[in-house]
Amino acid sequence: MQKASEAVACTLKEMRDYARPGITTKQLDNYGAEILADFGARSAPYLTYGFPGWTCISVNNEFCHGIPSNNRILKEGDLVNIDVSAELDGFWSDNGSSFVLGRDIHQHQKLIDASKSILHKAIYCIKGGVRISDIGYLIETEAKKQGYKVIKNLTGHGIGRSLHEAPSEIANYRDRSNQTRFRKNAVVAIETFISTTSTYAQTLSDGWTMVGNKGGFMAQHEHTIVVTDGKPIILTEKNEIWN
Repeated sequence: MQKASEAVACTLKEMRDYARPGITTKQLDNYGAEILADFGARSAPYLTYGFPGWTCISVNNEFCHGIPSNNRILKEGDLVNIDVSAELDGFWSDNGSSFVLGRDIHQHQKLIDASKSILHKAIYCIKGGVRISDIGYLIETEAKKQGYKVIKNLTGHGIGRSLHEAPSEIANYRDRSNQTRFRKNAVVAIETFISTTSTYAQTLSDGWTMVGNKGGFMAQHEHTIVVTDGKPIILTEKNEIWN
């Protein structure tokens, strides 16, 4: 898990550093693919779902699962989300980050900072025995405090020997029907989905890209962690999303 997590974390960081106005999202995706290949890792969305790209790159009003394209040219001030997940030697890991490209001319940074800080707070409240729904409540409450909403049909998940494992849904709100607790030594991908106006994500006609049911913007940040009796182990810390 450490090797797989290092691969996706370093790829995400390098892609974020490489992104600049004037390049296409396909160029950025190809760059990420080369880094994954250098680690000996294979794209998880491609392997699992036949996704038409090596990583998911979503821009502006696209919330997630954006398809890398030669026609999508990145511009100054774009809100960009990159999600990198991969398999290495039978183990899988997942991480993601939203960021502003260049200058924050559209005032997205406040949303991004909220997503990052909420993820940090949520992760450091997770330990064996804690209810998953309580973490969802924390995420939603913190989002509301900062004037934002959460996306209710996008969730974190267990991960390890496949991309999605039990617990299958780690929601960003209190799902009272979910009585599951985090289990010590479990590996999970914790994700924030913090939005300006929407509460649900809808799939576009391309069959992949998701946008908000009420428009607006969304920031996502994600780490793969090991649950312990105390502080969790952040397997994807090399992505430096909190730096």
